[in-house]
Amino acid sequence: MPAFGDRNCSAASPSRSSSNGSIRTSAAPRSPRRRSSSTSAPGTDRSKRRMRIAVIGAGAVGSVLGSLLWRAGEDVVLVGRAAHVAAIRAAGLDVEGALGGFKATPHAEERLSGKPELALLTVKTQDIVAALRGNAAHLAGVPIVVLQNGLRGDELAATVVPAGQLVSGVVALHAEYLVPGRVVLMQSEGLLIGRPDGRIDEVVERVRAVLEKALPTSVSANIRGARWTKLIVNLNNVLPALCDASFKQVYKDPFLRGLAVGLMREGIAVAERAGIRLEPIPGTSLPLAEADFRWPLKGSTWQSVARARPTEIEYLNGEVVRLGKELQVPTPLNALVVALMQRVTSERRYLAVREIERASQEAQARALKAA
Repeated sequence: MPAFGDRNCSAASPSRSSSNGSIRTSAAPRSPRRRSSSTSAPGTDRSKRRMRIAVIGAGAVGSVLGSLLWRAGEDVVLVGRAAHVAAIRAAGLDVEGALGGFKATPHAEERLSGKPELALLTVKTQDIVAALRGNAAHLAGVPIVVLQNGLRGDELAATVVPAGQLVSGVVALHAEYLVPGRVVLMQSEGLLIGRPDGRIDEVVERVRAVLEKALPTSVSANIRGARWTKLIVNLNNVLPALCDASFKQVYKDPFLRGLAVGLMREGIAVAERAGIRLEPIPGTSLPLAEADFRWPLKGSTWQSVARARPTEIEYLNGEVVRLGKELQVPTPLNALVVALMQRVTSERRYLAVREIERASQEAQARALKAA
């Protein structure tokens, strides 16, 4: 393949992978230069009345949102895994990147110890039910903003808490979390929220006013359509994770660029058959524009693979495959990348571009034979 090596589609990087392509998880990401090391934002007045906000799922997105709300003066508790919680308790949380560097010192817990006034749910989709059940004792009547990728976050959350507590949300930001106590915000556009049933009520407006302190936040009566838009954009999230590449490297390769377009076309076809009216997400960049970002972006699926954590592939590309079968819309490319992602995680190695291309050719041959 042009531009990239045979091992995978990134330039050789010993800190990311060994010479035989096996995945390593210990290396920290290359960090952008810090602009500041202050522990709070200029002008923050912590003597004012603060809202108690719980962020359940202190990964990349959750840690960034919680830190920005903390910097805005709110009383934030990050709920996360033991190593991350321990690091934050010991030395605070280093937030680096696009909005300037700072150290946040929010509360950090492995499980909620008290009742918040607002909760942001930022765990992976497959962890929603367990996270809500584990913290249910402190969430009665609390508005919960469901901020997962994919389509099923609200549905899964509603199996644990009353649907009336849920506010649906879409996040437009790129962040990276690979080592405890440190996150990098690479690019941020804002948030879009609304009720799953399309209502815009007082609760939604109050939530918007709070989130606006962290990032620009808009309200939509078509949050379902916005979730679909984000899903279609996220169908390309799998490509860097298959071959250890940045989005810039992926979009420079002719085959992978064509595959990216094909994945989204299938997603749009399924959405159209389902009668979905796609909703623009304010500020969201088109995927091809990601090639121009200052920092090398690899996406959340790559981060899960690098940290040896389960990916959301079944709720992203797998969701398009599942719905395509129900609606009789062919989705061979999305089915292909789901299978390849399962191969990456089971074999614990990234794939060379030529392997992905060969698998695509074989899948096309099988489809023609079956027809």
